[in-house]
Amino acid sequence: MDTNTPDKTSPGLRPEVMTYDDVRKAAPFLDGHEKLVNSLFHFIGIDEVNRIHSTYCDTPGIRFAQRLINEEFKFKLRIDNLEVLAGFKEGPFITVSNHPFGSYDGILLLDIVGSFRDDYKVMVNLILNQIQAMRPSFIAVDPLQSDDPEKKKITMQGIRAAMKHVKDGHPLGFFPAGAISKLDKSLTIRDRQWQPTIIRLIRQLQVPVIPIFFHGHNSTFFNILGMIDWRLRTLRLPKELFRKYGTEVHVSIGEPISVDRQNECKSIEELSDFLRGETYKLKSVK
Repeated sequence: MDTNTPDKTSPGLRPEVMTYDDVRKAAPFLDGHEKLVNSLFHFIGIDEVNRIHSTYCDTPGIRFAQRLINEEFKFKLRIDNLEVLAGFKEGPFITVSNHPFGSYDGILLLDIVGSFRDDYKVMVNLILNQIQAMRPSFIAVDPLQSDDPEKKKITMQGIRAAMKHVKDGHPLGFFPAGAISKLDKSLTIRDRQWQPTIIRLIRQLQVPVIPIFFHGHNSTFFNILGMIDWRLRTLRLPKELFRKYGTEVHVSIGEPISVDRQNECKSIEELSDFLRGETYKLKSVK
């Protein structure tokens, strides 16, 4: 299916990302407290998320992301080395990226890479997959690797779908950290360790890898919340996105890493360090 084609009747697609009914089913103690839930929605920005989603969800997939970038948020894109993507107008490849912002990163990837390849998909976590209008271009997994049988099932389905997507000749994007960048012990905001599962998958797929680096990070307040509890940080994500209306976005694209160069790495750990290093090397691009 062409992801740029409007589809007002996508199976299961609804205008809202989250509703009162969703909350009361997940938290039965809030049943009968619709006004309170709606107040919470307004406080954390879910009502605005629902408005945006319902406005643009008639064009799901890559086109949805492009409309958000250009019509809603009006970001000023500054992209280095865009010509790399122009050289991959057919055939499979993988992108690996740092993950400093959250949903913002996935939207940007679909807009940038999707401008060249409308068959591009991104592997995302279950939270980002709640944006239903982006699901045609998402492959969902559970990066936390919980023991929940249903989440394990989703992850296995996602891995199989990712392998098939690439083997069928299509491009695929990974955020190998599996979660948003955070403050480390040196008080630097960077990705946590890249997941061995993703690196093994990249090794197995044997296609060129393109590193893509997102410059910048979320607010200091957001990252302090993350030090207290990851759930508080997650609740803050919509507000972080809305802070960026009309701002400049700086993204650097690295040179493709050939299969031969990847195979020079003798272990998964060495390949992970190499790919991460090639991605973070782009941080020096001004």
